[in-house]
Parts: sequence; C-alpha cells; structure tokens
Amino acid sequence: QVQLVESGGGLVQPGGSLRLSCAASGFALSAYWMYWVRQAPGKGLERVSTIDPLGGVRHYSDSVEGRFTISRDDAKNTMYLQMNNLKSEDTAVYYCAKDPGYSSRGQGTPVTVSS
Repeated sequence: QVQLVESGGGLVQPGGSLRLSCAASGFALSAYWMYWVRQAPGKGLERVSTIDPLGGVRHYSDSVEGRFTISRDDAKNTMYLQMNNLKSEDTAVYYCAKDPGYSSRGQGTPVTVSS
C-alpha cells in the first residue's frame, strides 16, 4: 500500500529553521519525481519543491529559492525539506506527493511561523 507520512512541522519564530520529513512506504522514492507542496490558510495548494528520480535535478518556487533545500535518503526511503530563514508567509500545512496532481499526499505537517 502506497503511503506518505509527513512530519517535522511546528511553531518557529521568523528567521528560524525546520526540517520536514516525508517517509514513504509501498514504493521507492527513487523511482519517482517527488514533490513538496503547501497549503496556506484559505489558499490552494502551492508547489514548493521537486526532486527527480536520480536526485540530481531540484526545482524550487521563487518564494522559497535560496532558503529551502530538498533532499532524499534512499536507504531510509525518506525525503526531506530543510527550511531556513522562515517567514510568516511560509505558514502552511506541508505535504509530500509522488504525482503532479498531489493526490498521493499524506496528512501533512503544519508549520507556523510567528513571533
């Protein structure tokens, strides 16, 4: 059974950092393009970052470029999103997904950036 479980969210002050994890089961992360997406309160899903199956191609949205880093540990079948210099506008529920329609996303992990 394909399952994605996000974790690592929480409350952080502006300028702080968090590392999100996406644990996969039922399939190999390394076989798919993988996505981090987020949904801010009252808004739709926004793609934040993607990584290709080989792990050599990484894309970021303009809003997070230079602050977020996507990575993957194939031995643990887990993907990460290192988020630095967080801003209030990064407040959202963060999801990982294995399809471009994000239908495979898990329950998400909430991130709140506030002083």
